[in-house]
Amino acid sequence: MRIMMIGDVFGRSGRRALKDNVVELVREHKIDLVLANGENAAGGNGITRENAREIFDAGVDVITMGNHVWNKKEIINYLDKEERIIRPQNYPPGTPGMGFGLFKTKNNDVVGVVNMSGRIFMPELDCPFRCADQVIPLLREKTSIIIMDFHAEATSEKAAMAYYLDGRLSAICGTHTHVQTADERILEGGTAFITDIGMTGPRDSVIGVKKELVIRKFITQMPQKFEAATGLYQFNAVVIDIQQETGQAVAIKRIQNFE
Repeated sequence: MRIMMIGDVFGRSGRRALKDNVVELVREHKIDLVLANGENAAGGNGITRENAREIFDAGVDVITMGNHVWNKKEIINYLDKEERIIRPQNYPPGTPGMGFGLFKTKNNDVVGVVNMSGRIFMPELDCPFRCADQVIPLLREKTSIIIMDFHAEATSEKAAMAYYLDGRLSAICGTHTHVQTADERILEGGTAFITDIGMTGPRDSVIGVKKELVIRKFITQMPQKFEAATGLYQFNAVVIDIQQETGQAVAIKRIQNFE
């Protein structure tokens, strides 16, 4: 089985990058399931129903989220209706939506997807390590193939999670920092790992934001209202090959496309 996970889709440029790349990459690489982090789809700040429909129409099967999940209020009720969008599982009980799910590929094979948020330099949520311990056995009752989007800031926390879950998941893909890391590998237990997939969005920017606004904030130390940059895009993703019988990953490859 071959799965593609796309890094943080940021604003209009990111959504356009999906339209230009996903269908062709699915055809070229014979992808069975496409995941994308969509928490920055609405101008870099949350996601709307319209954004979600646009992402699905571009060829994405499952949208994962992160710390900006609640920034667009309309999404709160939508999460309980749209099972193809999952938010971090380690939000407290009673939070709208789900943090994991089972999804069918084009060949009707079942893949488990989990979304977690880190806690270092991030909002204080429930422990993602303990939450993973609770969720993974539930998914393994239905499938041996499980992918985690670990939306976290600190590279140390991402690496620790990967080694903690090595052999229990097929892949752990880091998101949130918007910079693709060159450390993709298969761990000893058969879990594919990359610290961060990177951003799918405006390339002439500071991690998606208009560069002049960020520069001004650094120089003046005064508050700035950040706005998503526009213009040429970058498309960042990983493609992961997984043995269906064992759920172990056998290969992980980075993709970087530039407009």
